[in-house]
Amino acid sequence: MNPATTPRADVVGSLLRPPELLEARERHAAGEISAAEFKRVEDRAVDWAIGLQERAGLDVVTDGEMRRESFQSQLVEAVEGFGGHTIDAWLWGEWHGDEGVGDKTVERPPTLGVVGELRRRRHLSVEEFVYARGRTQRTVKVTLPSPSMYANLWSPELSREAYPTLDLFLEDVAEILREEVEELARLGAEYVQLDAPHYPLLLDARTREFYERRGWNLDRWLGRGIELDNHVIGDHKDLTFSFHLCRGNQGSRWLVSGSYEPLARRIFGGIKAQRLMLEYDDERSGNFEPLSHVPEDKVAVLGLVTTKTPRRESVEGLEARLREASRFVPLERLALSPQCGFATSIIGNAVSVEDEEHKLRTIVETAQRVWG
Repeated sequence: MNPATTPRADVVGSLLRPPELLEARERHAAGEISAAEFKRVEDRAVDWAIGLQERAGLDVVTDGEMRRESFQSQLVEAVEGFGGHTIDAWLWGEWHGDEGVGDKTVERPPTLGVVGELRRRRHLSVEEFVYARGRTQRTVKVTLPSPSMYANLWSPELSREAYPTLDLFLEDVAEILREEVEELARLGAEYVQLDAPHYPLLLDARTREFYERRGWNLDRWLGRGIELDNHVIGDHKDLTFSFHLCRGNQGSRWLVSGSYEPLARRIFGGIKAQRLMLEYDDERSGNFEPLSHVPEDKVAVLGLVTTKTPRRESVEGLEARLREASRFVPLERLALSPQCGFATSIIGNAVSVEDEEHKLRTIVETAQRVWG
């Protein structure tokens, strides 16, 4: 996989979960079906997700994150040391929505936190990769969370006995994720994405205050946080990395708005990923000027297609926006994707499967028109 040119049409990660999978997840949690039965349902959901992406014409596919409660939940599921949690561990915050879905506030669970030394029970995403690779000839992308995302799970009150400081906790998280990448590389993975929506959350004073209460100021987040990301990435000559930044995506809602400008120079230039996957589906992300900070050895993958609404983007409209962005990054170093996943968690966004497939197909058709 040549990161300079491939793929022009990319996908962020998650897809809407089929109703059969959602029902089976509930029944398995209630003890009504066995692990084997549940795994068969998961497998069928992954087959469906890959088929949808292949029909759309994508050269790179994911497993749709069908095996996850949330895009970031697999660490807690695979590693010992965390206290009890519910799905609200991934949903809390002051969410904003359009008139169709409205605003929503989810309180942070008071018992949420790491309470013991982290010990890996199993790999996080190896099962996802190995199964998906056996179901497609396309490049399989594996998505992993940025380690400092898990600052959310360190509590000054609950975690101090296990990890006296946030730094000590996140260093262990980063090491677990680095080992995951090494195993994926050993198994022949070609494309890994780090999801890092917490960095744009620093744009808003209220969400930045929460992260600063963990013990890091903005400068520390943009310095030490990126160091930990680069530790996870390591040095793998046959493995391409992308780095995904967005402003929150849950139930068609978002958390913050604001230009990339305050973050762009240090993140775009500091991260060792070859591809920057950037949310740009509406005015919440600001204009394209921060793209001038994208280094010459990186591709900017523009998330111009929204996953939050059924809006049907056109090839012509997307091409026009790409050419507008090319004022700041040459067209040969641009690519196209959705702005985020279609289902950051099992809840999913307010779009249909038909909308989802149409949007992916439109991305592919636009890429073919622009780059041939």
